[in-house]
Amino acid sequence: MSVGGMFVETETALPFGADVVVQLVLPGYKDPFLLPAVVRWTRQDGMGLQFGLLGARETHAITEIVRKSVPIPT
Repeated sequence: MSVGGMFVETETALPFGADVVVQLVLPGYKDPFLLPAVVRWTRQDGMGLQFGLLGARETHAITEIVRKSVPIPT
């Protein structure tokens, strides 16, 4: 996951170009996020989604999750 999009593991991927809304609850947040996205690629085990316009709250939450999960080289 990044502010640009995410990979979704699934047995049945949606077709390329399909519009979707991803609903998820991120750590530290009570309410679910509704993230607009478009299917940009598929493969046997899932699909790559590109997010549409995200608000400041969504962008900040995703940035913090990614920042905390990626080790910074020293």
